[in-house]
Amino acid sequence: MDQALPPCPKCHSELTYEDRDNLVCPECAHEWQAGPAPDAAVEADDAARVVRDANGNVLQDGDSVVLVKDLKVKGAPLPLKAGTKVKKIRLVDGDHDIDCYIDGFGAMALKSAFVKKA
Repeated sequence: MDQALPPCPKCHSELTYEDRDNLVCPECAHEWQAGPAPDAAVEADDAARVVRDANGNVLQDGDSVVLVKDLKVKGAPLPLKAGTKVKKIRLVDGDHDIDCYIDGFGAMALKSAFVKKA
């Protein structure tokens, strides 16, 4: 390693490594292109992604939410009931924009349209 790699712009880990044209953080799995201003790209991604609940409230990582309707879960014998509280959500990109862990059920991906901020 001739040149020191910059720390991760998302979690500030010093353990970054190169993968072809990208830099990768092994701790948070964030990938970015090696360039002059990786911080500006992360800030633009965070600013562009606004996730809202069923009532229009803005959700953030770590929030607690409540299901607003019964949700059938493929492969599960019973649905998740409306009123189930979910703590410490994590916002992700994709169709299901909330990753969480539901006590008594396990890891789950939810759509923000079916939850309200607790």
